[in-house]
Amino acid sequence: MLTKIVIKNYRSFRDFTLEFDPKMNILVGDNDAGKSTILEAIGLALTGRVRGRPLLQELSPYMFHMGAAAEYVKGVQERRPVQPPEIIIDLFLDADSAPPELQGTNNLCKTNAPGVRIRAHLNEDYEDEYREFVKNPDQVKLIPTEYYRVDWLAFSGNGVTFRSVPATASLIDAASIQLQSGVDYYFNGILNSHLAPADRVGLARTYRGLCEEFSESAAIQDVNKKLRGDPADVSERTLTLGIDVSQRTSWESSIVPHLDNLPVQYVGKGEQSTLKILLALNKKVDDAHVVLVEEPENHLSFPNLGKLVKRIKDKCSGKQVFVTTHSSYVLNKLGLESLVLLSPTQGHRLDALSASTQDYFRKLSGYDTLRVVLARRSILVEGPSDELVVQRAYLDVHGCLPVDGGVDIINVRGLSFKRFLDIAALLPQNQVDVVTDNDGKEAAEVKGAYVTYDQYGNIGVHVGENAACKTLEPQLLLANDRATLNGVLGQNFDTDDELLKYMKNNKTTCALAIFSSSTTINMPGYIKNAVA
Repeated sequence: MLTKIVIKNYRSFRDFTLEFDPKMNILVGDNDAGKSTILEAIGLALTGRVRGRPLLQELSPYMFHMGAAAEYVKGVQERRPVQPPEIIIDLFLDADSAPPELQGTNNLCKTNAPGVRIRAHLNEDYEDEYREFVKNPDQVKLIPTEYYRVDWLAFSGNGVTFRSVPATASLIDAASIQLQSGVDYYFNGILNSHLAPADRVGLARTYRGLCEEFSESAAIQDVNKKLRGDPADVSERTLTLGIDVSQRTSWESSIVPHLDNLPVQYVGKGEQSTLKILLALNKKVDDAHVVLVEEPENHLSFPNLGKLVKRIKDKCSGKQVFVTTHSSYVLNKLGLESLVLLSPTQGHRLDALSASTQDYFRKLSGYDTLRVVLARRSILVEGPSDELVVQRAYLDVHGCLPVDGGVDIINVRGLSFKRFLDIAALLPQNQVDVVTDNDGKEAAEVKGAYVTYDQYGNIGVHVGENAACKTLEPQLLLANDRATLNGVLGQNFDTDDELLKYMKNNKTTCALAIFSSSTTINMPGYIKNAVA
């Protein structure tokens, strides 16, 4: 199994380190955070190849970290003695199972451990040509990778081959799987396990009979008569058309699977994506130690995603799995404890979550936990009416909606606040605020229920101060007069009690009216504090 990866100057990572879980690793992050890069780097270190080709053949100036590349070009143009940057990927293996010949200190951590390394660096054999090239700094716009070499080494310093690397990886990406080859494999497997020898002979005879029937058809005979015309036009030998009945084009390779009488290439993207991933699981996982799955949720409906996630868990049992995802459902089902939130330098894990919180989200997997994980700032509210009012309060203060300011307003049930705050406590870079009713209690008493989170500087709890105003609606009336709210809601109530009764019975309708109104109302103080 793999224990750690250290990356230098590869794509989005300048100096990056991530320790692995021996079973499940779920990689999440914003777009371009490097999720796919991690999978690519693992595969590169284990195989020496990227996209099926040796790294040297694919090496490009754009594979280097942009900051490292810019510093190098600037240094050359300023005629400073700078060395071309290197790409290094060090993949550490489990010391208990890795062969001793992979052990050594030839890694970025300088620790004595087993592992493999990919290194792209200036080729000493081209040193003179390179020095001549940089004598004219104006022509140096990119890293001159044509002067580079690639080494695939063990941490011992010795070269490695496919046979000397004990771990094998299988990358499953529905976007890159060629469906036809997967279908061939899948159906051959079905045929091998379900057909008796007599059945196979019967199918072969039927297929050959169809080929012969095709060759004897009137249309083909007419075409062949024309081709037999003047041999000098084509060949000295007789030219005709027919069907290849050799082993290479046997009946097995000619079968095209159908779903509800449609060839698979004509069904929806979701069905194709599911089929591709499941076929790849059947085909690739058995012989692999490490399974890399790229965004399995693409194009899938919720029910189909549930089936696929279960299949991944079952099929990959006993393997070390890496999954990239933007889906809270996938994350919750596979386990929050396996989450790795990527940053430019490392991955932040949530394996410190309590067992009860992990189990809670696994059972209620529809919760948008990833929204809390990915948003730099989140405001948690109790219901849809609170969500609308808080959005309007944010708009009044900042001049834009929360989504435009990178703030996520998340509607959760009150009992779930602490579960989400358990996640927030492990992510100090994310600000998370709670907006909640006092339910007739003093604000200090309500906040006391969250006292364990006071030690975290990124968590705030905001509660209405007046205990007589138990929920949002009386808090809004307390902050405004009846005439103002009547005008915003399009009503004409004569008493506060009548107005409150209407607002409580029409919570979301009233909240939407406040959100959409051209009139700005006074927001309760605790909401103002939350959106400040």
